[in-house]
Amino acid sequence: MSNEKYIARVLIVDDEVDTLEFLEYNLRNKGYEVRSAANGNKAFEILKSFQPDIILLDYMMPEMDGMEFLKKFRKINPANQCLVAFLTAKNTDETQIESLELGADDFIAKPIKPNVLASRMSALLRRRQEYSKLSQNDDIRFEDVVINPESFSVTVGNEVIAFPRKEFQLLYLLAEKPGRVFRREEILQAIWGDDVLVGERTVDVHIRKIREKLKDRFIKTIKGIGYKLEF
Repeated sequence: MSNEKYIARVLIVDDEVDTLEFLEYNLRNKGYEVRSAANGNKAFEILKSFQPDIILLDYMMPEMDGMEFLKKFRKINPANQCLVAFLTAKNTDETQIESLELGADDFIAKPIKPNVLASRMSALLRRRQEYSKLSQNDDIRFEDVVINPESFSVTVGNEVIAFPRKEFQLLYLLAEKPGRVFRREEILQAIWGDDVLVGERTVDVHIRKIREKLKDRFIKTIKGIGYKLEF
């Protein structure tokens, strides 16, 4: 398939042969360019010569499981705009929160249905377009802080800190309108939208991590309502 025709490049990482065959068949029929790997180690080998737009990642795998792969993948290049969706039958709140903290973008429940797969892929592509638009925005500067949307990084004093994308989006949202109070439900809609079902606890966890990186400055809690950024 030529580069001019593909909708998006997809890397599937799953140790179940039936799942790989099902996903490859359905995605190629929709025009995606697809590569596959049976575990995380093999996936990293493929990534040396293949740059996916989306990674579909099994949660439970031998040699290197999904969480270990995701943690390593995001650490190597935090600004990489590739989206990662977990394929999992383990869809608990704890699993989702831990995965989102490490940089997961979505969850697709097993067993996977073709119509659900098509819907989730469309949602992921929309989100990737949003990330591309964000990277074209201007830096935001206040006091000793520089927020850079191109690299998804924040400079605090002389220290450059790479942010996971959801944390970065949340910080950028607050910093664009300093002093404005954002309700938790507003933040959920702006950052996660209707495509991923997450709770208000997810917002609080991300705020806590942002505060740690900003040395507990700037972000204020409005009790019972939400958050704002002040400087």
